[in-house]
Amino acid sequence: MFKYIAKRILTLIPILIGVMFLIFTIMEFAPGDPVVKILGIEATPEARAQLTEQLGLDRPFLERFVSYLYKVIVQLDFGISWRTKNPVFDDILPRIPVSMTLASFAIVYATLVGIPLGVLSAVKQYSITDSILRVVSTVMVAVPVFLLSMLLILIFALKLGLLPSGGIQSYKSYILPVIACGGLYSCTILRITRSTMLEEIRQDYIRTARAKGVPDRVITYKHALKNALLPVITTIGQNYGAILGGSVVVESVFSVPGIGSLIILSIKSKDTPTVIAGVVLMAIFFATTMLIVDLLYAFIDPRIKAKYARVN
Repeated sequence: MFKYIAKRILTLIPILIGVMFLIFTIMEFAPGDPVVKILGIEATPEARAQLTEQLGLDRPFLERFVSYLYKVIVQLDFGISWRTKNPVFDDILPRIPVSMTLASFAIVYATLVGIPLGVLSAVKQYSITDSILRVVSTVMVAVPVFLLSMLLILIFALKLGLLPSGGIQSYKSYILPVIACGGLYSCTILRITRSTMLEEIRQDYIRTARAKGVPDRVITYKHALKNALLPVITTIGQNYGAILGGSVVVESVFSVPGIGSLIILSIKSKDTPTVIAGVVLMAIFFATTMLIVDLLYAFIDPRIKAKYARVN
């Protein structure tokens, strides 16, 4: 098991380097001049030249990237924010709990809604309930997150006045962002749960259990659902990582002070060090989530645990 974890962590290193190079390249060739954004259009040529040299923008692209990569790998230094003049993680760290809380609540909401409705849809196959759930889930998957967010604000904040439209003042401030983040993924979990449950309830062991008089509730939740959980867990893990990345839109719409909104603000000001640090941090969160999901398989399916043992 430990050998497998070590291999996964080592595999993550070239992935993160590739992510940094990709973001560094995009920010380099994106329109706009960070010097002008920092000093303003009325700055003198001398001031612009001085800041350009200070930021290292007068050096070739590859030289700057290699130098930046060396500082990250050897010194664990992601640099200074061009926008705030603070170390980038001084700006990012206070926002991590907000983004993690939002993503965690959203995936819990999506799971608590998606799995029971998926089981219900499979058990009631071809019924009116199944048809309604399939239509609603298909429509919801197609709705953009920003559109759902604005609809929630319009209905529950502006029209009904029940919930705040933005910011994080209390637990109520998380309700609309959580629904916006988790709504799409609850439908994805519903569809995967329904599909895997339909496969399981047609297996021979299910028919044998019914022939022996085992109650339907026990068959559904103790036998069929347990064996159908592996693909569902994979989907939940992927969705959690996607929520962390996709929360950029939701955090911007709801003015949530998380990592996503900071990345958007940094992109607008071409603050390359902050953008790279934020994206790399999200990539680490996603990779860690998928590793945890893989390890959970061992506790659900003994065959996978035996496979890990052979790897060691």
